[in-house]
Amino acid sequence: MSSFAIRSARFARRLLLATAAVAALVAVFLVTLVLTDGAGSGLGAWLTTLGVGTAWALWRGWRRARAARLAAFLPLVVAAALTGSVCVPSVPTARQYPPALPFVAAQHWNLATGSRVAVYHHAPANNGVRRPVPLVYLNGGPVRGISVLDHRFLQLLARQGYDVYAYEQAGGGRSDLLPMDQYTISRSVRDLAAFVDRLGRGKVDILGFSSGGVVLTRALADPRVAARLHRAIVAEPGPMDGPTAHADGHKGRPSARALAPAVSGPRSTRVPRYATAFGLMRLGLLTPGTGLIGQAEGDNAFTAADLGGDTASAYCARDAHRIPQEDTPQNFSFSPAASLRIQETIKDSPSVAPELRRSRVPAMLMIAECSSQLRQWATAVLGNDPAVRSTQFMRGVGHHMWNGLDDNNERAAAVVTAFLEDRPAPLPDHPTRDGIPAFLRDHE
Repeated sequence: MSSFAIRSARFARRLLLATAAVAALVAVFLVTLVLTDGAGSGLGAWLTTLGVGTAWALWRGWRRARAARLAAFLPLVVAAALTGSVCVPSVPTARQYPPALPFVAAQHWNLATGSRVAVYHHAPANNGVRRPVPLVYLNGGPVRGISVLDHRFLQLLARQGYDVYAYEQAGGGRSDLLPMDQYTISRSVRDLAAFVDRLGRGKVDILGFSSGGVVLTRALADPRVAARLHRAIVAEPGPMDGPTAHADGHKGRPSARALAPAVSGPRSTRVPRYATAFGLMRLGLLTPGTGLIGQAEGDNAFTAADLGGDTASAYCARDAHRIPQEDTPQNFSFSPAASLRIQETIKDSPSVAPELRRSRVPAMLMIAECSSQLRQWATAVLGNDPAVRSTQFMRGVGHHMWNGLDDNNERAAAVVTAFLEDRPAPLPDHPTRDGIPAFLRDHE
């Protein structure tokens, strides 16, 4: 074997050993990060890694030449730089709230629960028709700002004479943050009751979309909150309780999730700190209240592009190449940690079906043809709430039913207004309560 080949083999061996050492130190960092739940912005895990690496380098360099002793520290320097980048914030750590919207002002209401929420009022158009019962909109998220696309739909309802109010749930959008342990589905329901009381207009109609539909469903199961409701529209709900969240099932017709072009724009998940934090939280290895990143910092860092295929999954496959921009970068707001925390409290909650079966508030269920939600989540509401009068199966739309495409907003508004005004539904009642088994069997 030539001397060049021998030198090359030795270099490759040393490079492999150095790479393995760096990987081992990164693994030490991640394990310690998980064990300490990211304490001190990850500094504790970083110092532990530094200590382990230093001890290893000193052992490797023992009784060796000066050059060899220094070379033993090279993997430590590389690992320290890589892991250190996870400990340094790159966005403000104090909450940066979205700027004001140009077409609707945000008021801030202090609720009796202690939450301070951003409230939006779309007043009825001055056309002589004014509906007597206010309509309150609960957006999805769970902890997310109301998108411009949703505001446009609410404006359409206001032009038809509805007095529309919407608020961003605590921690979302322009609403104030809560301590992490106060984000629970029960708190969301109490905030809804407190909001209706603060509005002071008597009973209200509620349109709850996605996770907002979960809040509304659980409100219907609580007689004290249900007493404040006039009519309820549950649109594309998530799981209403632990048993529903753990149920198996199928989704609607194919969505655009794997077909739409990649979302452009900056992503926090390309930054080591936030990729690590959000990734480990999603895997359940860090708690939502992790010490690695604060709630405010996580909210500031998270961008619309970070949602990736989640946005595309809200549209039908045929709309994959014309998905509208749901929000502006300035208005977009999503709290990943608080949302995860609320989802965990839903998964851990007992069944609300016995209470829901006693509901008497007139209700309607809206289901999308290309829904990204499990069908069993919607049919659980239909099967357990005897006051659901109608199910409107919205064809040609995905989870985000009022999306500004074609006449989708108008079709959704027609369904909503017909129910609120006690007029015949525009669409056949499908599925019916008795038709749930066939609906699920046929994978509609």
